[in-house]
Amino acid sequence: MKIQRLGHAMYVLKSNEGKNYLIDPFFDLNPGFPEELNTANFYQSIDCVFLTHGHFDHTSGLSKIVEHKPEIMIVAQYELALILLQQGIKNVLPINFGGSVSFDDVTVTMVQARHSSSYGETTGTPVYAGESAGYIFAFKDDYTLYHSGDTSLMADMKLIQDVYQPEIAILSSSGHFTMGPKEAAYAVRNLLNVKYVIPSHTFPTTETAASPESLVQLLAAFPVVEFMIDRDNELKELLKDYKKTEVTPLAYGEEREFVRKK
Repeated sequence: MKIQRLGHAMYVLKSNEGKNYLIDPFFDLNPGFPEELNTANFYQSIDCVFLTHGHFDHTSGLSKIVEHKPEIMIVAQYELALILLQQGIKNVLPINFGGSVSFDDVTVTMVQARHSSSYGETTGTPVYAGESAGYIFAFKDDYTLYHSGDTSLMADMKLIQDVYQPEIAILSSSGHFTMGPKEAAYAVRNLLNVKYVIPSHTFPTTETAASPESLVQLLAAFPVVEFMIDRDNELKELLKDYKKTEVTPLAYGEEREFVRKK
């Protein structure tokens, strides 16, 4: 499979069969989203969208995708899915923890996370949007990947590892709104047993941002983002002596292929 990072928590998972699965769309004000991808072709290339929770930096890009591909399937936790359906979005699939959706090349299961979830907080009074979630992507004849979503450290990660046996983890590690590098390193050493871990929910510097202009605007609107900038290497440093797992930071806009040996 190929994994492309398009933001602090937005990724496209590209299967060997050529399908594109997008996690947590956030385009406007996203310093990690390359401007050259802001095209109809990109939005129409997405085969399914998965939402971990309702916060604006994980859902505000839905409108652009739906504009270009009205029938696209959107998978979301039950309460959030109902909100989207009431807004008139057509093809929303509600699931809940332990529930799965299957395609020809992957089975995706919603798993627990520890984080809040609201919707519409930047446009008015936020409304309750259920509980935050993570996902297990079990690709056919390929790696199984765990996307933690926004989460604090939780013992449930051990259960997730035991049951689903992921080999790649995209793990929130920015601190402030999620667990930080210290907690993520503990999870890798003690709760997970993955071959690769990709630090997530971290923001770029002006030098590493795909869109430096968006970073300036985002910091002006949400100054707390400053606390989550450039933290990928902290996790790498904390795990430098841990040979079982390779810390694999992805640059913003970078795509990397992970080939599973048979």
